[in-house]
Amino acid sequence: MNEAEAALFGKAVGDVTRQKILRFCSEKRRCVNDIAEHTGVKQPTATHHMQILTEAGLVIREVEGKQAFYLLNQQKFISCCGQLMVQLAPENKATKAVCQCCI
Repeated sequence: MNEAEAALFGKAVGDVTRQKILRFCSEKRRCVNDIAEHTGVKQPTATHHMQILTEAGLVIREVEGKQAFYLLNQQKFISCCGQLMVQLAPENKATKAVCQCCI
């Protein structure tokens, strides 16, 4: 993961509404109208959030006719989290931080 990808991931998950959307889309495919209703935002706002999440690769977009459905891309999410951990908290530093917390 390069710096641009890390920034895109951070932007995507750094918003409370997008976090709600990611949780909601982790259960099953969802359409924008369902996402808007669930999060309490208007449909154009939900579409904007979905564009950010799609660009980051965190949701899979499937089109059926005129309707798009979104599903959490769990593999990408896990990969991004793991790569950020390696970059920002290398194992030896992360281990020390965890050990200090346990004392």
